[in-house]
Amino acid sequence: MSSEIKSHIDKLTDELNHHTYIYYQESRSEITDFEFDQLLKELEKLEAEYPQYQREDSPTHRVGGTITKSFNTVHHKYPMLSLGNTYSKEDLAEFDKRVEKGLGTSEYEYICELKFDGVAISLTYENGLLKQAVTRGDGVKGDEVTTNAKTIKTIPLKLKGDYPASFEVRGEVFMPKEVFKHLNEERQKQGEPLLANPRNTASGTLKMQDSAVVAKRKLDCFLYSLLGENLEPQTHEAALQLLETLGFNVSPTYKKCQTIDEVFDYINYWDQKRHELPLETDGIVIKVNSSDQQKELGFTAKSPRWAISYKYKAEAAQTRLRNITYQVGRTGAITPVAELEPVLLAGTTVKRASLHNANEIERLDIRVGDLVFVEKGGEIIPKITKVNLEKRPSDSTPTQYITECPECGTELIRKEGEANHYCPNQDACPPQVQGRVEHFISRNAMDIAKLGPNTIKGLFDKHLIKGIADLYELNFENLNGLKFEVVDLVTGDVKSRSIKDKTAQNIVESLEKSKETPFESVLFGLGIRYVGKTVAEKLAEHFKNIDALMSATYEEILEVHEIGERIAESVIDFFGIEDNRQLVERLKSSGLQMEIVEQESTQDLDQVFDGKTVVVSGVFERFDRDELKSLIKSMGGKVASSITGNTDFLVAGDKMGPAKLEKAEKLGTKILSEAEFIEMSNL
Repeated sequence: MSSEIKSHIDKLTDELNHHTYIYYQESRSEITDFEFDQLLKELEKLEAEYPQYQREDSPTHRVGGTITKSFNTVHHKYPMLSLGNTYSKEDLAEFDKRVEKGLGTSEYEYICELKFDGVAISLTYENGLLKQAVTRGDGVKGDEVTTNAKTIKTIPLKLKGDYPASFEVRGEVFMPKEVFKHLNEERQKQGEPLLANPRNTASGTLKMQDSAVVAKRKLDCFLYSLLGENLEPQTHEAALQLLETLGFNVSPTYKKCQTIDEVFDYINYWDQKRHELPLETDGIVIKVNSSDQQKELGFTAKSPRWAISYKYKAEAAQTRLRNITYQVGRTGAITPVAELEPVLLAGTTVKRASLHNANEIERLDIRVGDLVFVEKGGEIIPKITKVNLEKRPSDSTPTQYITECPECGTELIRKEGEANHYCPNQDACPPQVQGRVEHFISRNAMDIAKLGPNTIKGLFDKHLIKGIADLYELNFENLNGLKFEVVDLVTGDVKSRSIKDKTAQNIVESLEKSKETPFESVLFGLGIRYVGKTVAEKLAEHFKNIDALMSATYEEILEVHEIGERIAESVIDFFGIEDNRQLVERLKSSGLQMEIVEQESTQDLDQVFDGKTVVVSGVFERFDRDELKSLIKSMGGKVASSITGNTDFLVAGDKMGPAKLEKAEKLGTKILSEAEFIEMSNL
């Protein structure tokens, strides 16, 4: 029976890997997405029941789910050197002369490749299987991100064809522009800060602890370099062709050039054409094609003598500054924004640019009516780089930074040593009040997922809410059909939105469900300054209910473990404001949890894990991981994050990483399935 199961797992693995390859490398499909998903679910189920048969190249690795608390430092076998770079074609001509002089001949050729704006990565393959993925780091050593790299569907887990026994391949991990755009749209809906650019987002994603989140980010990868002992390719072009044959994702944009003039033609061709590509690029890499000639030219201390990068200058345009407006953030910080005459820049129409703060306005000496130069180098919001002083109107007057809040008229403050001005009217300034509501509904607080910042602003604009407590007076009738306007943060365009019947019903149900949210999350959601998620949990656990906390003295709050003077003062100040006390009373009346609910079911639990160290890993049907850890603690156990010789039990769920399972087996750790845990605990 076991041999039949293994055979079926092997068959499913090979079939799914085949379909993944032809979809991402050949842009075609032999089965529907639904059929693919059904096969994948079948494989996931079998691997969960028989983890010993899961292969290293199993497509289930691409789904993620493994948590990595820290990334191992790995020394590169071959240093990942940086390239010399230039913005000048004259410098490229000088580079060409140095190559000719170094080789003593004019018989050489170049390979030109686009320089992708991503994160350099090194992949090691042994016997056709991906063994290790390491970031560039400082060029000598980097971080191992193998688990996260396996979620990238264009990185082969197993190679095709006749491959070397052991070798290294290098490339660039990137986030496609459409994926980045969609990610920011979702973050905008959730009221989360927008991400700056695809490159930084790809870098941050590759170092995330939860590989399941990495998988959802849909990173991609182009490979462009092959390294190893006794490899056959005698040219860089042949190496690229071999990579393609082995199943690697190689950008088809590379080209062989016989002369430096052909290199210039390549650069000119892609100057504008690159904006049509699905990823950000910032230049061209030029390499001597012959491997023998590369060796002959050698290296400097920092870079190869046989390669150089040419960088395109950031896209810039000239337009007129119509006005300077001022935005108030959730914390009261004031951000000046340049309102521009619309201008086409890097394929998009730009109407606004950030001016950051008063210091930047003073540095630029920017004035309404000025002609200004605007650049966009992969950032979300373009920036003004300088003013065309020669075209400044004769009647121009210096910009006077505002002294009062544009939203509520309160006099602004500027703390010593800080660049930003602030509005101190946090309890009545509309954007700040709206920000408190957005904090209240956020994932770590009340987790009211069906509301977002645009909807919240619409509710304020239509006078349906004035603060947090008003949320619980919303109903289907006053939500259904509600129309409001939102402003696109990038273009400044005003768009109409409406709440339809299904959305209205979802909001009402989401609000009702939030009444079950535990007291510590409600306390965090109130937005008391310096009271983060962990502090809220400590205060809730100590005082048990909101009334005890509101009536606590400064000294009593200081008695709470790890609570300092600043937090104690903030809590006293918050509940000393009558409006905040009334807010609590209204939330009580709405049915929110204002006290710790003792877990009666855990009071008489058998202490089966008394003195034992337990590791929890994977996904479970009956419990989430935090709930499982709480149960173990209630039964006398100590929960650890990694398996060591002192680990007594591993509670293994679905999608658990094979490395952790292998380590537990090697150390003789007792492994419990979810069913065995329930039986042992008498739950």
